[in-house]
Amino acid sequence: MWRYKEWLPLAEREAPVTLGEGGTPLVAVPRVAAIHGFRDLWVKEEGANPTGSFKARGLAAAVTRAALAGAQRLVVPTAGNAGVALAAYAARAGLAARVYAPASTPRTILAQIRSFGGDLVLVDGHIGDCGKAARAHAAETGAVDVSTLREPYRIEGKKTLGLELAEQLGWTLPDAIVYPTGGGTGLIGMWKAFAELTAAGWIQGQHPRLYSVQAAGCAPVVQGFEAGTDACAPWPDPHTIAAGLRVPAPLGDRLMLRALRNSGGGAVAVTTRCSPLRPTTSKRSRASMLPRGRGGARGSRGAQGAGNTAP
Repeated sequence: MWRYKEWLPLAEREAPVTLGEGGTPLVAVPRVAAIHGFRDLWVKEEGANPTGSFKARGLAAAVTRAALAGAQRLVVPTAGNAGVALAAYAARAGLAARVYAPASTPRTILAQIRSFGGDLVLVDGHIGDCGKAARAHAAETGAVDVSTLREPYRIEGKKTLGLELAEQLGWTLPDAIVYPTGGGTGLIGMWKAFAELTAAGWIQGQHPRLYSVQAAGCAPVVQGFEAGTDACAPWPDPHTIAAGLRVPAPLGDRLMLRALRNSGGGAVAVTTRCSPLRPTTSKRSRASMLPRGRGGARGSRGAQGAGNTAP
């Protein structure tokens, strides 16, 4: 992603903390597109990042700036993948990383955090409870808190999703982007990227309609969007098998809701036991699905069923 360094918070002669993140494939899925009536449909395969998710982008940027500023200790709460990414990039930079994760986090993710040398602390509760523990640790030890939107650089790393999409599509943009949403920094980052590209004259025309997809068991953004509010109410008793989507009170709620509405998009909740994808009425549209796979597929079907993904 550092090939876009002029768009990122990296000064001349500064070296980033990198594991080769970014540059992930944009995969055309024509058979799925045909079944569901899309003119074009792509999947942005963020699993190809070094730590297995798009979180590598944001944490690469955050750890880079923290290391260059002289930080020695970092801390983050995680619903899963952010903890893996912080542990990996902190190890790359030679920094200590404390990670607070819900005790219910999948064991595979916990094992990855430990394997990268992260100081893992399990918390009874959800990511909001982990966030409180992380802030207390930062206040006590001086560790830099790299929680979502509590520092300015993770969003810059996530912005490269939008930069890559534009370049991979020949400096054009899709009609719609369906984005499985937890904390929402990727969605906000893309919205920021498209605005910056337009201001620089690199792209023209209408920006993509942005769609947030959440699990029905934890859907504060969907609830806020449908209620017409400017912010999200905390979701009580969040539950979903998609650990990364279990974020009951996203800090970026106001920015997400603004991006969804300003882009003409929407928000869709899907159930864990959603039925397989089936043919629907044909709609002529170009769409791009981003991380957390099946949520994006189900969400694109839901948005299309509502008539929202037609040009």
